[in-house]
Amino acid sequence: MTTAPDDLPFVIAGRRFSSRLVVGTGKYPSHEVMQAAHRAAGVEMVTVAVRRVDLAARGEESLLHWIDRATIFLLPNTAGCYTADDAIRTARLGREAGLSEWVKLEVIGDERTLFPDNEALLEATRVLVKEGFVVLPYTNDDPIACRKLEEAGAAAVMPLGAPIGSGLGIQNPNNLRIIKEQSRVPVIVDAGVGTASDAAFAMELGADGVLMNTAIAGATHPARMADAMKHAVIAGRQAYLSGRIPKKMYASASSPLDGLIAPR
Repeated sequence: MTTAPDDLPFVIAGRRFSSRLVVGTGKYPSHEVMQAAHRAAGVEMVTVAVRRVDLAARGEESLLHWIDRATIFLLPNTAGCYTADDAIRTARLGREAGLSEWVKLEVIGDERTLFPDNEALLEATRVLVKEGFVVLPYTNDDPIACRKLEEAGAAAVMPLGAPIGSGLGIQNPNNLRIIKEQSRVPVIVDAGVGTASDAAFAMELGADGVLMNTAIAGATHPARMADAMKHAVIAGRQAYLSGRIPKKMYASASSPLDGLIAPR
């Protein structure tokens, strides 16, 4: 009997995480709902838009008050940036404000689709890596773009599953397989997840993790959806490690007759 391989730890830039689910902090109806969702998801890393953090706010008025930074790692992001210079400036502001030297790097190339500008993203990645940032770039599901970002020093690559907030699920599974096959850094599917089956599918394709925001924050019951996503990511990872059966055009009996003794 062949035993399933032991899972490898989820490590980014030398930091180990038990949870392979990363969630955001935007679009929730309240900070209390966001906090409940984080707890239900069992996350160890959340993203925060640098431009949304009011450093002058204190107590419950501050977004950071509702994030348990003793157990949850903060990943600032450059959401809303449309040029490399703007993204670089925003990442620097986040570090200077004491948020983190890690950054989820976003450089948007189109206001309607919110697809990344890969050329500007690569430029910003090179600059920030040289400045000592741990860069996790959000990019298109393009194997060439992901390879170039890795060569530029990205600590992980984060290809989209579908447009941000669309809930369409994984649109190009073969691209994600190729990205995973060629990558020597973690691959985190970012954007497009709509429900738990999408998260499970991303993990079944071999992704090291899944990042989402709208799918949880926009759900009718965010905390319940967060719990579903937690289990989906775990189930998808287990299925990937287990090795699925090949797809066939015709049926294959689950109780084959080969080897049975014929009746007399």
